[in-house]
Amino acid sequence: MTTLPNDTIIALATASGVGAIAVIRISGPDAIHIVNRCFNSKFGNKDLTKVKSHTMHLGHLMDEKRTVDEVLVSIFKNPNSYTGENVVEINCHGSVYIQQEIVQLFLRNKVRHAAPGEFTLRAFLNGKMDLSQAEAVADLIASNSAASHQVALQQMRGGFSSEIKDLRAQLLNFASLIELELDFSEEDVAFADREQFKNLVAKIIVVLKRLIDSFALGNVLKNGIPVAIIGEPNVGKSTLLNALLNEDKAIVSDIAGTTRDAIEDEIALNGVTYRFIDTAGIRETTDVIERIGIQKTHEKIESSQLVLYIIDGSKVGNDRLDAAENLTQQVLEELTIIREMYPQKRMLIVLNKIDVLTEGQLEILQDNIEDLLPISAKNNLGIHELVLYLTSLVNTGKLSSNETIVTNSRHYEALNNAFESILAVQTGIEDDLPSDLFAIDIRECLRHLGAITGEFDVDKDILGNLFANFCIGK
Repeated sequence: MTTLPNDTIIALATASGVGAIAVIRISGPDAIHIVNRCFNSKFGNKDLTKVKSHTMHLGHLMDEKRTVDEVLVSIFKNPNSYTGENVVEINCHGSVYIQQEIVQLFLRNKVRHAAPGEFTLRAFLNGKMDLSQAEAVADLIASNSAASHQVALQQMRGGFSSEIKDLRAQLLNFASLIELELDFSEEDVAFADREQFKNLVAKIIVVLKRLIDSFALGNVLKNGIPVAIIGEPNVGKSTLLNALLNEDKAIVSDIAGTTRDAIEDEIALNGVTYRFIDTAGIRETTDVIERIGIQKTHEKIESSQLVLYIIDGSKVGNDRLDAAENLTQQVLEELTIIREMYPQKRMLIVLNKIDVLTEGQLEILQDNIEDLLPISAKNNLGIHELVLYLTSLVNTGKLSSNETIVTNSRHYEALNNAFESILAVQTGIEDDLPSDLFAIDIRECLRHLGAITGEFDVDKDILGNLFANFCIGK
């Protein structure tokens, strides 16, 4: 097991750069003593080592006789701190020079720079949070939508951990009885009630399956939904992207082939992030640059979860109904080709430029093309209905019911491994196999569940890798 650190670390806890204030965090057994040596209170001589925990003190940081800055110092004494150690947070003025001066001051006083995520790593090692909660801290910092924020916050509060720990505790209890049976195998004694054990295994299978299935939603909430906007040149793909983003992100022109490369941007709709990708128009071309753009279009379709296929309603061009019928036939032929190329992709057919169509022409197109959504991106018609369709793709009802949602790929892998192990245990019980034949699978299931919360002997390198993606001050 990784040993507990005994040195003192420092890092900027707020974003780097100029601001009104900055917060510098120091953690370790000597944190309060070291800060106390450099601190002069504005209200008489004050010994920070003797003040109460969770108190704030105004004064000056001194580099020998030189005043570095007037600061507000917060004291958190172990074990009641974020890291479980003595922690001092220094609120200073937000000058980059002042920040650097304060950090350098303490580096000269036997404090070292914190590694990325080291404060949260210490919190984990000191039992302030388990591994899944620690990882949720990074997700909370990186959250960019209401949904991803809510899921990360729920996990950091321990909702997911509690469910896993409860399952593991129940399985561990029966595993102990099974191991005890193995010790008395010659006496042929049964300590574990097989019927109760069978019911427990069935319960674990149901819970694990639910958690595994939730990852599809969790991954969407955490990383957003990539949506490719495709179609022939000049059908209004860039205009639609600008309408969805409510800004002129893409160049709009009557000249075919204006978009040569994929243009991407994100927007949060009803708490869920969508990443829209405006692609080059799909057509036969001799232009080398445009051909590269079209190739990238196919790559973006491959990586997207939803495809918006845009049809140009202005192609009808007159009031004749047979013109709409001809466009319908052409679209159906093109859709057949695209769906054969990407059979697994969810696709929405969007009819753009409906402002130039008659009611009769629109009816022909809607009657013959399934799931057709009419819009006018230029005039902002039908955009609200398109947004409603996009938000209907994500079942955010689970968020309001506080159901546990898995967002971490490491957790997803561990749950799958645990699920396979517990299925092997269930098979062993149903086949009435001796305990020693499925005891190994029980241990494997316990190990995989423990890997989620950190209830196992974690190697130092593994922990270092897990916390390496944290920001420095966390």
